[in-house]
Amino acid sequence: MGFSLTGTQVIFFIASVIIASAVSGVFVAVINDVSNSFSKRGERLQEQLDTEFKIINDPDNISNSGSYYLFYLKNIGGKEIATTNETFNIFIDGEIVLINNYYFSDSSIEPERVCTLYLNSSELSSGYHKLRIVGPQAIEDKFNFII
Repeated sequence: MGFSLTGTQVIFFIASVIIASAVSGVFVAVINDVSNSFSKRGERLQEQLDTEFKIINDPDNISNSGSYYLFYLKNIGGKEIATTNETFNIFIDGEIVLINNYYFSDSSIEPERVCTLYLNSSELSSGYHKLRIVGPQAIEDKFNFII
């Protein structure tokens, strides 16, 4: 005699359980990877939202001190911002300012505090200009002013 109908059904049942286990293992791994990716992206977005600054000068009256023009940056985000020549890039009228032509008054800005950017006056001639400051997380602010 051969296999009975019950024996065949048991073999198919065991095979289907094995295949279902393998497929569910793959799905669990894929869902775990997607979940981790969303979590990391959310952390990056939160950090970007916590990093925000604003240039708060009077555009018609730019202060100067010696051979430097003074620009004031206010941290309007919820996180301390490191202010170094490595974390910020300064552009005047679309041209990058060399790192030895500017510096900050403080090494960091606490939330709701103001820091002074000292920009070498040799970078600016009289007339209208556009200042663009790009900081951490590629956060930027633009400021039109006249010298």
